[in-house]
Amino acid sequence: MFEINRLSTKQPDFDTELEKLVSWDAHVGGELEATVAEILHEVRHRGDQAVLDYTRRFDRSQAQSVAELEVPAARLKQALDKLPGEQRNALHEAADRIRRYAERQKMAGWSYTEEDGTVLGQQVTPLDSVGVYVPGGKAAYPSSVLMNVVPAKVAGVEQIVMVVPAPGGEPNEMVLAAAAIAGVDRVFTVGGAQAVGALAYGTETIPAVDKIVGPGNAFVAEAKRRVFGVVGIDMIAGPSEILVICDGQTDPEWIAQDLFSQAEHDEEAQAILVSPDPMFLDQVQTAMENGLPEMERSDIIRTALAKRGALINVRDLHEAAEVANRIAPEHLELSVAEPEKLAGYIRHAGAIFLGRYTAEALGDYCAGPNHVLPTSRTARFASPLGVYDFQKRSSLINCSPAGAVKLGRVASVLARGEGLTAHARSAELRVEDGEGGQ
Repeated sequence: MFEINRLSTKQPDFDTELEKLVSWDAHVGGELEATVAEILHEVRHRGDQAVLDYTRRFDRSQAQSVAELEVPAARLKQALDKLPGEQRNALHEAADRIRRYAERQKMAGWSYTEEDGTVLGQQVTPLDSVGVYVPGGKAAYPSSVLMNVVPAKVAGVEQIVMVVPAPGGEPNEMVLAAAAIAGVDRVFTVGGAQAVGALAYGTETIPAVDKIVGPGNAFVAEAKRRVFGVVGIDMIAGPSEILVICDGQTDPEWIAQDLFSQAEHDEEAQAILVSPDPMFLDQVQTAMENGLPEMERSDIIRTALAKRGALINVRDLHEAAEVANRIAPEHLELSVAEPEKLAGYIRHAGAIFLGRYTAEALGDYCAGPNHVLPTSRTARFASPLGVYDFQKRSSLINCSPAGAVKLGRVASVLARGEGLTAHARSAELRVEDGEGGQ
C-alpha cells in the first residue's frame, strides 16, 4: 500500500501540519554521543593504534598498520586506467564542468586608498590543508569526491587528504578513479568517527588538516560537530531533501521520478510536491504508485514518502513560493512555464533548478554547481559548498602618518571609554608623533 501525506494551505491546521512535516531532530542520542566521544578521545591519545583498532573492528580490515591503509598514487591511477571507458569519460566530463563553475567562484583580494593615503583592503589566501570524508558503506559516491575536492584544488589548497571506509578492505574503484582525476594528494581507507578524529588531531601517519568537508552517517556528523573549533567543518548535513513546485503542465511521471530521486537516499529523506492543481497531485500520486515497484530501492522510497513526503495543494504559484521559503529546501525544482520569474520570489533554497527539463539529478552529478548543499532548513542562512569555503580572508590596514593621527584620535576616545588605557596610549603615541611633525 502506497502512502504519502496530503496537505492543503486551505486547511485550518496547515501551519501546524507543515511544521510537523519539515521538522527533523538532529539530536543523535546519548549512546551515540558517548561512543563518538570515546572514539575521538582514543584517536587523540593513541593515534595510529586507535585508528587501526577501530578500522579492524568496524570495517573488518586485516591491515597491520595505518600505513597499509594508505592507497598509493599508483593504485589510484590504476583504478582510473582500468575503469570502463564510458565511466571514465563521465567522470572526466563531470570534473571539467565542476571545475569551470568553481573557477568563477574564486575570490581575489582588493584594496582602496583613502584621501590621507591610508590603504585598506582584503587579502585572500587558500587553506593549507583539507580533509575530505567520502562515504563508502552502503553505497559508493565518486561524485562526492569530485564535488569536495575540485573546488579545493581551484582554491589552491596545498594538501588534500581523503578518507573513505572500505568494508572488507576493498575500496570502490570508481571512488579511487575519481580521486585520481580530482587530484587528491593522499588517500586512506579509514572511515567513521575515527577518520574524522585522525584528520582533526593527526596521528603518526595521517596528517592533521585545517578543515574537514564531506558527508557521512550519524557517527561522522557527530564527530564533525565535536571537533569543530580544532578544525573547520563545512556543515552538519541532515537527510536529503527535494521540493518541486509544478504548475500541473509537466509529465506526472517526470515529477514522480524527481521525487523518488531523493527519497531513495534513505528513510529520513524528504520529497515534497507543491502545486495549485489538485488533479495534477492525483496524477503524480498515481504515477508514483505505478512506478514504485520498478525501483531497486523501493522499500526505502516507500518509507521515506510515508514518513516525510507530501503532496501540497496551494492557491497559486505565489503561495507555492511562500511555502517553499518556509521549508527552505536543499533542492528546489521550479517546473513551471516561467521559472525565472518564480525564482525571483525564492529567498531560501540550497540549489534552484529552473524549468521542466532541469532534473535535480543533473545537479547531483554533472551540471557544475556543487551538490553539497544546506539541509534541514539551514538554507535560511547557509550556502552551497564552493571555492570560497577553501579560502580565507585577511583584512589589510596600512595607515599613512596622517591616517594614524585621524584614526588615533577616534580610537583613543573609544578605548578610554572602555577603560582600556594601553589601547588608548598605543594610538595616542602615533598621534603625538604625527602632530609633532606638523
